[in-house]
Amino acid sequence: MWEIPLTLALIIALAWPLGRYLAVALGDAPSKLDRMFGPVEARVYRLCGVDPQRGMTWQGIARAFVGTNAVLALVVMALFMGQGQLPLNPDGVAGLDWDLALHTMVSFLTNTNQQHYSGQAQLSYLSQLAGIVTLQVLTPAMGLAIGLAVLRGLFGGRNKDAAKEGEARDLGNFYVDTVRGCLRVLLPLALAWSLLLTWQGVPSTFDGAKTATPIDAQAGMAEQVIPVGPVAPMVAIKQLGTNGGGWYGPNSTVPLENPTPLSNLLQVVAIVLLPMAIVLMIGRFTGRRKLTALVFGVMAFFSLVFVGGAVWSESQPNAAVAGLAADGPNMEGKEQRFGPHASALWSTLTTQTSNGSVNAMHDSLNPVAGGIAIGGMLVNAVWGGIGCGLVGFLVYLLVTVFLAGLMIGRTPEFFGRRLEVGEMRLLSMLVLLQPVLLLLATGVTLANPALTGTSNPGLHGVSQVFYEYASAFANNGSGFEGLGDATPWWNLSCTVLLLAGRYAALLIPLAVAGRLASKRVAPVSAGTLDIETPTFAITLIAVIVLLTLLCFLPVLALGPIGEALSLAA
Repeated sequence: MWEIPLTLALIIALAWPLGRYLAVALGDAPSKLDRMFGPVEARVYRLCGVDPQRGMTWQGIARAFVGTNAVLALVVMALFMGQGQLPLNPDGVAGLDWDLALHTMVSFLTNTNQQHYSGQAQLSYLSQLAGIVTLQVLTPAMGLAIGLAVLRGLFGGRNKDAAKEGEARDLGNFYVDTVRGCLRVLLPLALAWSLLLTWQGVPSTFDGAKTATPIDAQAGMAEQVIPVGPVAPMVAIKQLGTNGGGWYGPNSTVPLENPTPLSNLLQVVAIVLLPMAIVLMIGRFTGRRKLTALVFGVMAFFSLVFVGGAVWSESQPNAAVAGLAADGPNMEGKEQRFGPHASALWSTLTTQTSNGSVNAMHDSLNPVAGGIAIGGMLVNAVWGGIGCGLVGFLVYLLVTVFLAGLMIGRTPEFFGRRLEVGEMRLLSMLVLLQPVLLLLATGVTLANPALTGTSNPGLHGVSQVFYEYASAFANNGSGFEGLGDATPWWNLSCTVLLLAGRYAALLIPLAVAGRLASKRVAPVSAGTLDIETPTFAITLIAVIVLLTLLCFLPVLALGPIGEALSLAA
């Protein structure tokens, strides 16, 4: 188990300098990086007709975000449905059915990468590269741009000295932040990781599928067709961009996608690297160093608790094989190359972020580890996705500020800006949206097994269904893959949750930040609530736990908790 603390230490060691780099690369002050990337960025702005000097209000950023996504949606949808008649299709893959194409497009457009298809068999090279990988670069960059706008809004915007109450503030330029996120952050990191993965044996070729003769061919077995392709670049950006998904249907459990212990380490580090670096960027970006300590400390607390619980759970025997083999850790659904501990670490980190890639089958996790994976997605702010994870955490932070202010009899303020009815109404809608949609979709699905194709009638079946919808809303993408989810019901119902989990979770906090930015800053006094303290951090942890338990304890009791108790009995 020594690999787990070493892996976590390596992630922190890389994320710390990367966070300092992000503060400079994405900050509003001029830097030496402008001379390096400026000429290329200027050409992109001219090509797209963007004025990089023009600031935007929160409404302008929201319109730019939604409009850009709408254009990408149309292009990628057409690509998926028409791939059979397009080039870069050496294996002759046909176009996707409309419902599967819709779900796949929305899934990757929302930075989720929930796959109801098998990548190597149902997408051409053109769809993988021009559709999937393009969205895997652009969507995390756009989420990062929204996150930067929310930070600017909560701390006053770029025109902080504006005197009029209610004046719309400049929260940055969505297009500039997106281009910088791509050119200065994601593409350089993805290039480095793709070269490292290629070195480790991940395929990187435009050749068609290979054929191999198995060693038992003399027993009548035919040649085996092995799909390959430009796998390494996709794997690199799927991990670094908290995208998830995979070139192959079984994801990073496939030896071609994850061939060695070193490739496994590279991928697990990449899952958390940028989300953690963004947290470590906050202090320099906002000028409040203590805020970084608060956010990092709370996220690290949840992360370590989840990792510890999952590793302990997967170290226990699997009840399904009791008496059939020697006692030992749960090896069902695991790769022998990685074992239960590295698999448990991956399962928690991939669900703490909105990554969702897997190196083991989550459906085979012991109930406690499976419940922890669900819990990470329900909280959806332990590191989280690029940009959106920070935004989700700030929602919890604002709700806690409001509740703490009420408990101690002080006016709820966030760094001098008063939280009033309008802001709390928006935040309450967002907090309630998740349980309403998840529980409604789970209830309808479980009540209609003939329609939905639920595969397991027991307690684990509840976990399977709830996990699928939690994964969609959290923009995670992993699954308890005992479901036959490539059906119109699953494709369309998950599409609704994918859209709500992405756009409501980003646009509502953006609106709140825009409203707060337009307010005057009250001077600090003895009555000001100090949130950069250990006491407030404990309060924040309690609020996150209570909100999650109050909303979801019944369904968790019918799923992983009930399953764990029944197996223990």
